[in-house]
Amino acid sequence: MSKDFGITPRGENYADWYNELVIKADLADYSAVRGCMVIKPHGYAMWELMQGALDGLFKATGHVNAYFPLFIPKSFFEKEAEHVDGFAKECAVVTHHRLKANPDGPGLIPDPAAELEEPLIVRPTSETIIWNTYKKWIQSYRDLPLLVNQWANVVRWEMRTRLFLRTAEFLWQEGHTAHATYDEAEQEALTILHQCYGRFVEEWMAVPVIKGVKSEGEKFPGADHTYTMEALTQDVRSIQAGTSHHLGQNFAKAFDVTYQSAEGKLEHVYATSWGVSTRLVGTLIMAHSDDKGLVAPPRLAPIQVVIVPMGRDEETRTKTHGASDTLAQQLREMSYGGLPIRVHIDKREKESPGFKYNHWEMRGVCVRVEIGPRDLEAGAVVVARRDTGDKQTLTLDETTAAKIADLLPEIQQALYDRALAFREANTHRVDTWEEFAKAFEGEGGGGFVVAHWDGTQETEDAIAEKTKATIRCIPLEPLRSEDAQPGVCVYSGKPSKRRVVFAKAY
Repeated sequence: MSKDFGITPRGENYADWYNELVIKADLADYSAVRGCMVIKPHGYAMWELMQGALDGLFKATGHVNAYFPLFIPKSFFEKEAEHVDGFAKECAVVTHHRLKANPDGPGLIPDPAAELEEPLIVRPTSETIIWNTYKKWIQSYRDLPLLVNQWANVVRWEMRTRLFLRTAEFLWQEGHTAHATYDEAEQEALTILHQCYGRFVEEWMAVPVIKGVKSEGEKFPGADHTYTMEALTQDVRSIQAGTSHHLGQNFAKAFDVTYQSAEGKLEHVYATSWGVSTRLVGTLIMAHSDDKGLVAPPRLAPIQVVIVPMGRDEETRTKTHGASDTLAQQLREMSYGGLPIRVHIDKREKESPGFKYNHWEMRGVCVRVEIGPRDLEAGAVVVARRDTGDKQTLTLDETTAAKIADLLPEIQQALYDRALAFREANTHRVDTWEEFAKAFEGEGGGGFVVAHWDGTQETEDAIAEKTKATIRCIPLEPLRSEDAQPGVCVYSGKPSKRRVVFAKAY
């Protein structure tokens, strides 16, 4: 591989591999603002595809989009104690609305005369501002359910950041819904988990997930309970791929959001909230990519097919470029996943074919088509798959475009199957503390460890302190039937109702 494209191998230093890949695959760049990132066009194109797919799933299940303010009065956060405790350390605060020249030297200072009557929080999440608004929108049972989503940015003042995975500002969607009954809110939380997030992560991202409930210590601040989906990265760590929270009546009571029932009684509504972010781009990278760069599942690849025409002189280039244009047009008239196939022709003359191959491999293009003068003379093209590196020669005729298009669903499924096999190979059941501790020894230790837990916060905290492993979820469906059977906690020796999933996590 060219020096221009070389990245640290995963097995040598996984963190360096990830950071270098994000930069060299043109997905994102570091910003002058500490802890923030610039999402480059190639990375943003992937996020747009994610947005489009998720937005369609939300709307298919009855949700609509709205937008709420970036700034939240501090007093709103103070109304829900558990919520403010969960986010207080991450809040950015606006205290002034104007700057002035520094009378004592160069530069600018906040104008003391422009101090706000009440500080404003730059939203880390929008429950409080939204529930203050819902108080006006909800009066009667006829106003329910209220199924609203917003696409927005949020700020959580992280001290240790990594592109896409953890930044001070990130992009996301957050759904906030109101319901007449507990059961209706519960059904909403599960609909989002299964029909929206579950489908998206497995069918679009090609990443298998374990769905479950968070422990009390890991749930969302202010929630009755939290549903989660957990994926496994190639460095055998867990990464949260989406959460859906049943908020009970906590926020409705904090903001006095009530409705008149059909029987004429005044009742507090039940709530849910749910969200995924640009962190999913990082999840995708760490689930599929290799030492050559990004490997993108076809449904989310910004470019699905790249055509590389070759020729040393104007005459041969004219022929290979013409053949490329024709093939590209045929491909663009086809679709995959309900969208036209995304094709690019690399006609750069100053770069060598090898340079171009490495360039597009790094950027995760699913299929590369090579068209050289000899290929044309033989009436053929060479087709290479990004996921396996396999090459095949196809006859260049009216069926070529269809054969190339048929590779996309094959690659999509192959990536899912490969990720699932990796997860299965790195899922371990243990029954003793010695086995548990050994599973998480050293930097390379990890995977999903399925073990008995006594259900106490004390034990959960002790395990995390000793191994850095946390309870990722209590699976909704046992991974194996025996996982639902009672046993003995691996740490305390006390009775355990069932096994749960532990892992080191991002």
